[in-house]
Amino acid sequence: MTGWRRFSLLRPVTRRATRVLCSAVAGATLVTGCGILPGVAGGGGDPVTVMTWAPVGTNATNMPGMPAMAKAYARWVNASGGINGHELRVLTCNERNDGGAAADCARRAAKENAVAVVGSYSQHGREFMAPLEAASIPFLGGYGITDEEFNSFLTYPVNGGQAALMAGNGRQLSRACDRTALVRPDTISGDDLPDLIDSGLAQGRRAPATDVRAAEDATDYTRVAERARERAGDGGCVTAVLGERTETFFDSYRRLPEDARDIRISSVLGSVGQSLINRTGGKDGPFEGAYLTGWYPVASDPAWQPMRKVIDTYAFGDDAIDPADPGVQTTWIAYTALRAVIESIDDDEITAGKLVDALDHGVSVDTGGLTPRLRWRYEDMLGVPGFPRIVNADVTFQVVREGRLVAQRRGFVNVSGTLG
Repeated sequence: MTGWRRFSLLRPVTRRATRVLCSAVAGATLVTGCGILPGVAGGGGDPVTVMTWAPVGTNATNMPGMPAMAKAYARWVNASGGINGHELRVLTCNERNDGGAAADCARRAAKENAVAVVGSYSQHGREFMAPLEAASIPFLGGYGITDEEFNSFLTYPVNGGQAALMAGNGRQLSRACDRTALVRPDTISGDDLPDLIDSGLAQGRRAPATDVRAAEDATDYTRVAERARERAGDGGCVTAVLGERTETFFDSYRRLPEDARDIRISSVLGSVGQSLINRTGGKDGPFEGAYLTGWYPVASDPAWQPMRKVIDTYAFGDDAIDPADPGVQTTWIAYTALRAVIESIDDDEITAGKLVDALDHGVSVDTGGLTPRLRWRYEDMLGVPGFPRIVNADVTFQVVREGRLVAQRRGFVNVSGTLG
């Protein structure tokens, strides 16, 4: 009976009407139901439960900053009265880089009546999407590492995922590299990366990259580094996309004997970031001059200031939250979208179905310049083969100068034509 209301002369006062009444008595003695009440301000709205999951403490890529950012966001909005009077309850789950654990997280979300999974990371899209679809739970603003995040009717991405990053990386490298060697994980998700980077290289009339496969959890990549450097050749580029193990690869790479060839290195944000650049020597380290492709503006951009304030005040010094980490940034954007959707519904009860209905019928999200305005109607989706639900195909080109990640060019680069 969604959307049907029985008319009555004694119909309860809605939250919208309460706000009108409260504005009329502003400055007077606090009236019950108006202003900030103990706990969550606004009153009346049922709590909203969501889940954020990510791998933590594994031997492969870890994203502890994503659930930590989700918790900090919830503390912030709840301290300010919730979202339209709704307390935001965030469940977190460690998906352990394991398909079974990812499915367990999805089933737990359904069991605990979560209305959405928000800002999460997992390489196991097939395993987690099936339980979410069975429970009709939307997946809002995932990291974008799997094909399923851009195929399922219940996914609402905020970026173009690995597809946009890799196509963009190819575009970026096509301007400077005679040849390119791609070092990528020997996994199912890694199998998509060569075609994507090649599509970007082709736009710059460059040859396809040499595909150099590597174990995702290796502790030494010397042989892989030797092969990549040999295939790149003088005037070429080596780009590595191995998640957390990218640091291990480039450590092996820099230990190779000098051979006087001019080879640039590259990666994407998420595999390399400012914290890694700092740890490895900054301007005197191996990443000086490296090319990096990201989804969002550089971490020093003023558009990130609201997120930084929330982290400073509500993260309680949690070292897991790095404001420059794309996982943390994606989680912030995903929860920004969640807030906008809940506010657009303006109802005392928020359900998964109501979220899906709002998302499908044109709710618009302003992320303060971190992305283009986001909307998930059918006509907003690019319909790219393999990634039909992408609504944001923008990337940024960045470079390491004087040990700092800075914009290589201003603004966003749209790679929708490259993906298509």
